[in-house]
Amino acid sequence: MADPKGFMTTPREDWPRRPVEERVRDWDEVYVPGALLPIINKQADRCMDCGIPFCHEACPLGNLIPEWNDLVARADWRAASDRLHATNNFPEFTGRLCPAPCEAGCVLAINQPAVTIKNVECAIADRAWEEGFTPPRPPERLSGKTVAVIGSGPTGLAAAQQLTRAGHTVAVYERDDRIGGLMRYGIPEFKMEKRHLERRIEQMRTEGTRFRTSTTVGRDIGAAELRARYDAVVIATGATAWRELPVPGRDLAGIHQAMEYLPLANRVCEGDLETSPLSAAGKHVVIVGGGDTGADCLGTAVREGAASVTQLDIYAQPGTERDEEADPWPTYPKLYRLSAAHEEARHLRSAPAADADARLFAASTLRFTGDAAGHVRSLHLVGVDAGRRPLPGTERALPVDLVLLALGFSGPDRHDGLVDQLGLELQPPGTIARDADFATNVPGVFAAGDAARGQSLIVWAIAEGRAVAAAVDRRLSDGTTRLPAPIGPFDRPMRA
Repeated sequence: MADPKGFMTTPREDWPRRPVEERVRDWDEVYVPGALLPIINKQADRCMDCGIPFCHEACPLGNLIPEWNDLVARADWRAASDRLHATNNFPEFTGRLCPAPCEAGCVLAINQPAVTIKNVECAIADRAWEEGFTPPRPPERLSGKTVAVIGSGPTGLAAAQQLTRAGHTVAVYERDDRIGGLMRYGIPEFKMEKRHLERRIEQMRTEGTRFRTSTTVGRDIGAAELRARYDAVVIATGATAWRELPVPGRDLAGIHQAMEYLPLANRVCEGDLETSPLSAAGKHVVIVGGGDTGADCLGTAVREGAASVTQLDIYAQPGTERDEEADPWPTYPKLYRLSAAHEEARHLRSAPAADADARLFAASTLRFTGDAAGHVRSLHLVGVDAGRRPLPGTERALPVDLVLLALGFSGPDRHDGLVDQLGLELQPPGTIARDADFATNVPGVFAAGDAARGQSLIVWAIAEGRAVAAAVDRRLSDGTTRLPAPIGPFDRPMRA
């Protein structure tokens, strides 16, 4: 450790966000450009270099956090980049999008604010690109084996990059017109500018990975035909089958899934559309669902100029301190967190019905009512207790012109025919079944990421991509592999 007393003398300081009034007028990332590097060396100095670093266990990638913290504190950015990329293909993604379970597992977090691990990671990744520490790494020789990866989200891209670097010829199939999966069309620009994604894709192209966009496997190309064409197939399509809200009035116009709404806003940022056909401009918006996708809808609606935005969360408002009985250290605690979108909504008072920010906690949707034209005009809700039971006398109605359902996902979308054409076995709640080697019941077909694990975090997605790549390489290389496998298919986050 560079400074043995750093954790005692230096307070935590996070990457500052731009003023709300400024950032809601554009789609740029919310953080102050260039404000991270001046503070990050001292923040890295706060790392205690623990004998047993629980941040390792909290991160499924097994990131070597104390090592690159020490290197950043000493301003050895090249070595820090090497250590970071040794376990993570895309740290510029995780440094912006991951909720940082590693910080929850930080030993310092037992009684102090955790080390700003996520900020340090992002600083290393950005510096690595600026200084040219991340050149393409094409394989020295080709194996003669071919692999198809279906899906270009973080799991598919990580698997493809690892397998390409191992010498296999890899083609990534993506049903959308651009590579990136939900990172492209689900994550708003203000959370991660797509230039970071484009940079990695170009690196992968240079290394030899091939990309096939606007190609739905099961429809544009038969699943069996694809299986016959390649030595191995990796299914990394994600869990895109969204959950529904079966309440009266759901069929009214103006009620949409979050993943019908967010891609259109992203296409505006890409220049495909001048305005979104589902724009929230001038509308009263209610978002049903209290997770990150709901927060993404909130920040998007605020930027589009909504008249009001309210977010419903069926859970009670959590506290600001860890509940040591329910969520003991080093597990990831359920806390009241103020995302950039919620900070914006609170500052702008975008939700008159809510108390502090845009959220109404412990609220359950009863029904929707509409006007004579069949368009939604009111959302009727009720307060609930910890068991989600309605509380008498708490029913109320919110005016609404646009409802966005952000209720999560249950498994892969089966409408394209991929699952049925291959005859893949499924497990509850509809995810693809696999064995301890990530292999499905179909020989030569592997499944990884949310399609098999279920909806999870980006760090788990990348870890799955790296691990399935090792399993595929082992099958194609007579039982041996040099690729790392950070997790197994049945590993789960630490829980109490």
